[in-house]
Amino acid sequence: MIINCDKCLLRKWEFSDLSSLVANAHNPRVAANMRDGFPYPYTTEDGDEWITVARSDDPLQNFAITIDNQAVGGIGLAPGEDIERISAELGYWLGEKYWGKGITSSAVKGILEYGFNELGLERIFAKPFEHNTASRRILEKNDFKLEGILRRSAIKRGKIYNQALYAKIK
Repeated sequence: MIINCDKCLLRKWEFSDLSSLVANAHNPRVAANMRDGFPYPYTTEDGDEWITVARSDDPLQNFAITIDNQAVGGIGLAPGEDIERISAELGYWLGEKYWGKGITSSAVKGILEYGFNELGLERIFAKPFEHNTASRRILEKNDFKLEGILRRSAIKRGKIYNQALYAKIK
């Protein structure tokens, strides 16, 4: 499965992506806005484990964001369960070298089409930290609507943060 986006391609993670994955993920500025499951420091073992997990998705839910066939980030959908199976949470990250070029916004557009058209989702949502204005802008550019601020809803490195709840409906 390959999703052609304006500025990148989304495809299944490959073990040949390992060195590029680690090089782009091993960055405290990337990890600062991610969940704790995204480690820092990001090791080769972490990358190998992630690729193994991502490759086992059926249907495919986690994609490598690639430029010139090099993995420079990741994007995925985490479908809900039971009565929430028509919804999925969107997550993404991009190597710092590629920030500010519209790549993540392009990748989000591509995965939205996949989620709504291929996975049959009705709602896709994301919960960036309230202070993560770059991530919030990506969502807004893709017509996500701010549904509210989840006050004091997350903890990262011992500090409590608000999250901004955004959603897009099919």
